[in-house]
Amino acid sequence: MKKVLSLPLWTIVVPVLAWGLFAGTTLGLGGAYLFLVAAGLIGGVLAAVHHAEVVAHRVGEPFGTLLLAVAVTVIEVALIVSLMLAGGPNVSALARDTVFAAVMIILNGIVGLCLLAGGVRFREQSFGLHGVSASLATLAAIVVLTLILPNYTISDPSPVYVPSQLAFIAIVSLVIYGTFVFVQAIRHRDYFLPEDAPDNEEVHAPAPSLQTASLSAFLLMTCLGAVVLLAKALAPSIEAGVAAAGAPKALVGIIIAAVVLLPEGLAALRAARANRLQTSLNLALGSALASIGLTIPAVAIVSLSTGLTLTLGIDMKSSVLLLLSLFVTSQSLGTGRTTVLQGVVLLVIFAVYLFTTIVP
Repeated sequence: MKKVLSLPLWTIVVPVLAWGLFAGTTLGLGGAYLFLVAAGLIGGVLAAVHHAEVVAHRVGEPFGTLLLAVAVTVIEVALIVSLMLAGGPNVSALARDTVFAAVMIILNGIVGLCLLAGGVRFREQSFGLHGVSASLATLAAIVVLTLILPNYTISDPSPVYVPSQLAFIAIVSLVIYGTFVFVQAIRHRDYFLPEDAPDNEEVHAPAPSLQTASLSAFLLMTCLGAVVLLAKALAPSIEAGVAAAGAPKALVGIIIAAVVLLPEGLAALRAARANRLQTSLNLALGSALASIGLTIPAVAIVSLSTGLTLTLGIDMKSSVLLLLSLFVTSQSLGTGRTTVLQGVVLLVIFAVYLFTTIVP
């Protein structure tokens, strides 16, 4: 495959094709064209992963993983907000379902798959406890305050925050996430640095040039923009398919979260298979924090400015699964070493979450 500025040619062509496919959706084409749109979406995701890794290699850790987490979350926020404004009151729970799905996919699906893949290939992997512990503590606080506490406030009997509460929780979420980013990127950056694996060629490979990294950064945003627009174009078909199958509306949130998290999931899996578990966990847990720490304030602003009701509280079944996920993840990552056992346990919880969503 030919390369342009050290980049594979397909990673440059795919974003252009993805945007071309999106232009085709404005013509009202349907049927078989939707399969092309889905293929373009997947291609955009794969290209985004490649460009994210190029940029990450250039800027170093933990800035690379932080960049991808924030970039993908910005796209997630844009997608949720656009669907909220288009759907009105009928999608009051879309943000909750998507954020909850993102946290469950990351904690159980992505982390579980990374631990299993790394354990199968290397038997045992290690990582730094300080950074992972900080990530999990921050995530637990934001998750409980945004998704569980609304069920127990008495200002409104429904699982929603009244405007003053919603504004306060939005500020608190930003403060917590902003502090985490400060700790990760500046004050205690060493907590999140990966161990230098001697048998990992990627760690010792020369960093890409500034010109190549700049091109990859531009193409990364181009890919992510195409992904969210193509996902939005597919959303009506997804919703219709879920309704036709008789599945709960929460499944739409799972599908949206899965599409948005695919770039980070693939990047985290590749890092785990390359024996860079610290980078893998930085990607996974960092994306979970960005997803909830930035999405909730953004949708809160939309809700307060438009008067749309924002349902945040999850039901009892979901609360049990969420707390179980936080507990098991904390125990699994509490020793600094992981094997296939932790990966299998987390994946089983993820399977239970998916099954009980479809068959509540």
